[in-house]
Amino acid sequence: MKQYDAIVIGSGQAGAPLAKKLAAAGKKTLIVEKRFFGGTCVNDGCTPTKTMIASARVAYLASKCNDMGVTIKGYKVDLRQVKKHKDEIVLKSRNGGLKAAENTPNLDVLFGEASFTGPKTIAVTTKKDGTQEFKADQVFINTGAKPVIPHDVEGLDSINYLTSTTIMELEEVPEHLLIIGGNYIGLEFGQMFARFGSKITIIEKSARILAHEDEDISQEITNILEQENITIRSGANVIRFKQKAAGKITATVKTGGTEEKIKCSHVLVAIGRAPQTDTLGLDKTGVKTDGKGHILVNTKLETNVKGIYALGDVKGGPAFTHISYNDFTIVYRNLIDKQNLSTRNRPVPYCMFTDPELGRIGITEAEAKEKGLNYKVAKLPMAHVARAIETGDTRGMMKAIVDAKTKKILGVAILGSEGGEIMSVLQMAMEGGITYDRIRYCVFAHPTYSESLNNLFMTLEP
Repeated sequence: MKQYDAIVIGSGQAGAPLAKKLAAAGKKTLIVEKRFFGGTCVNDGCTPTKTMIASARVAYLASKCNDMGVTIKGYKVDLRQVKKHKDEIVLKSRNGGLKAAENTPNLDVLFGEASFTGPKTIAVTTKKDGTQEFKADQVFINTGAKPVIPHDVEGLDSINYLTSTTIMELEEVPEHLLIIGGNYIGLEFGQMFARFGSKITIIEKSARILAHEDEDISQEITNILEQENITIRSGANVIRFKQKAAGKITATVKTGGTEEKIKCSHVLVAIGRAPQTDTLGLDKTGVKTDGKGHILVNTKLETNVKGIYALGDVKGGPAFTHISYNDFTIVYRNLIDKQNLSTRNRPVPYCMFTDPELGRIGITEAEAKEKGLNYKVAKLPMAHVARAIETGDTRGMMKAIVDAKTKKILGVAILGSEGGEIMSVLQMAMEGGITYDRIRYCVFAHPTYSESLNNLFMTLEP
């Protein structure tokens, strides 16, 4: 059994930089990765999806260019080329991260599946060397999450369904893609493949898509997607699938008491993600998990077993790359720089990269109402934003929740072109305690999207 100072399981956006930092601090470190270096973000999440979304936006712009006085005599989508472009970018990022790790002194990289054999001992099974055992004083778990598959849906296991990972390996555009799940992942892929040329039907069990967002934001996104001929069935469930040989798939969808049969060529399951803890052997460590398998941690990201930490999606909470990376910075700075940082009250910004994108931070109007806060709501349609008018895309809206007394910004939703960038401006204001009345008269460069934050807050009484 080989002894290390630290073992990192998983090379995602927390694990990889943490392993390098620990090694640089003089700790003999092992990082174990069972699949591809870089984790979900690099290989199955942010990098590939946003690359393909960019291709889909080019197709959308080509379809709209005549409105701007630029004539294109037809265009076609080559999904093989889209995939090739995506793969090249993914491989560059994956290989770059792997090379950096392999060139880090004190850091060993091992590909294989890790499972605990004791409190701080692991066995790693590799194709080349079989099973090896390792131990360390500190263990950091960054194994991420995987798509949830609802195996209780009749007939689902008998069809060749797609996940958010496998759909990006397609080389031909689906004729009719049925998507189970009307949240962030499902909507991004739905719009993407609609722009590639697929007929899209989205099935969402809640009363509306994006049920965690405010109703007006949800409705605005619904309108935007329906303008692109995407069919949305809310308050609906797929109860059955049937497929004859390699023919069309028939989905039976139940809405209320009514059943409807929908024929499609492909099915994407996008109902959420589950932590990858089932093969870790956590029962041999004493590490506690919740009912869904997420590893329980304190505000310093340490489990109930001293010296074992969990970072990123595997621990539950907001499942975002930037949160995973922040987990790494908290753990590293606490352990190496001897700081006293925690996850308590950290900001949780996020974006949904539909087009236009949605940038969000802070509380929603619904949450403000539920908490009984004394608040005001500022709204501005993107149709009233000069930059949006000039660039020919006035879809969406700006929305901010503010404290009526202190005038501090409590929450923001920006649905529009560069929505994430505009949201980040207001996040900085929230971080710095800058009140909305100051932003209302702030001098921004003209003509920018952020300049319309003046107008957004002019909708509120002084």
